[in-house]
Amino acid sequence: MAADSRTEDYPHEIDEQLTGFDSSVSSVKTMLEKLMSMPRNDLLQKLDPLDQAKLDLMSAYTLNSLFWMYLVTQGVNPREHGIKQELERIRTYMNRVKEITDKKKAARLDKGAAARFVRNALYEPEEKESRKKSASKKAADSSDTPPSKRSKQS
Repeated sequence: MAADSRTEDYPHEIDEQLTGFDSSVSSVKTMLEKLMSMPRNDLLQKLDPLDQAKLDLMSAYTLNSLFWMYLVTQGVNPREHGIKQELERIRTYMNRVKEITDKKKAARLDKGAAARFVRNALYEPEEKESRKKSASKKAADSSDTPPSKRSKQS
């Protein structure tokens, strides 16, 4: 009988939306329980500074988003509240962290490989043959003149 009175409290058209909201709240609750199960200092010690910043930003954004939802349930327009500026401030920091992460993942230029690539892309057969001929001439010239031997001194 209690279940019948609960279903009559709201329109049936939003039943699917409420079910989705309930599952979202449940998943947030389980994630927060996992996060809160470990002492914060222990968690931060295991992370590098960039991951620490990500964790702090995620925590702040989550709490402010939950406060946004609380304001909505209380009938307060959150767009006219200071929470909007706070969420925007956190988003700018999140974008900065994302830029830093993207810079770390960006490809590095290997100058030697780039030079070889350009040299091979601009390959001219005649130029290579002339280099081979001049190299073979130098080798032939050096083989014609025997290396000087030291005379033995007695």
